[in-house]
Amino acid sequence: MLTVRKNTERGHANHGWLDTRHTFSFSSYYDPEYMGFSNLRVINDDRVIPNKGFPTHGHKDMEIISYVLDGKMEHKDSMGNGSVIHAGEVQVMSAGTGVTHSEFNPSKDQALRFLQIWIVPDENDLEPSYQQTEIKTESIKGNFYQVASNNPVNGAAKIHQNADLYICKLDKSDRVSYRFKPDRKGWLQIATGTLTINGLELTEGDGVAITDEQEISLETDDNAHVLLFDLA
Repeated sequence: MLTVRKNTERGHANHGWLDTRHTFSFSSYYDPEYMGFSNLRVINDDRVIPNKGFPTHGHKDMEIISYVLDGKMEHKDSMGNGSVIHAGEVQVMSAGTGVTHSEFNPSKDQALRFLQIWIVPDENDLEPSYQQTEIKTESIKGNFYQVASNNPVNGAAKIHQNADLYICKLDKSDRVSYRFKPDRKGWLQIATGTLTINGLELTEGDGVAITDEQEISLETDDNAHVLLFDLA
């Protein structure tokens, strides 16, 4: 079964420096029907204007994934990490027992857009950790490429939950399929573009809950950039 979460139905807040859309309940946006999906708790589509960002704030017991789509994001945290995450890179932070960090758009003229993802860990009070990986365009072209997992391969980041995150880009006439193991479910998030999944039309910002499906098939008449979560 495919259940669509339309982009226009998401929570929305504009703080001037931050324009954000929430797939699931977050901050002041609350919808009891959308508190998350399986262990996936947050998908925020964040757009930050130049020279602005999130001041230092704290997290605990959460796997936090940031995927930069446009621009760049400067990160600093209480573990001593300081780095810039560019478009096409993924940052994974296990908050564990507690960590503080800041996220800032250091550009003078280019907006930052990134997807902020939270996954509930399988264990609390873990030691905080930080990872950052670059995704090669050729790796995700017409292919579901693993970027985070509890059993990572090919340089994917480690997360502490029975979940896998894949990223894929499709060009016109591309077709890609993904088969789920028994008793697994999925969430597909359209970062950019348009596509069909098992014949169902989707556009940028749409999400799809996937349950009781052995296989999904994606194709596009234009182009698309998608994230697929394989969940318990």
